[in-house]
Amino acid sequence: MPSKQSQRVSERRRERNKPPRTRARSRVTTARAAIEEAPEAPETAEAVREAVKALAMAASKGVIHRNNASRRISRLMKAANKAAAGT
Repeated sequence: MPSKQSQRVSERRRERNKPPRTRARSRVTTARAAIEEAPEAPETAEAVREAVKALAMAASKGVIHRNNASRRISRLMKAANKAAAGT
């Protein structure tokens, strides 16, 4: 059982990390939806750019591990490029 102090620290960290993590997840979801709908649209490129930015920011703040962010960015870009080449 964690000590009371470590519980307080964990709660503070959880609250601090929640907004960047949520922002990154929602931007990735939006980008993936945009890729499926209209891969070549300028809005899709903007959505992907925003998702990459959110993931990089979360990684820089230590909310997610940098390799995790890099992997997600890579997969997102791969999907975007594949969809754009397919149409």
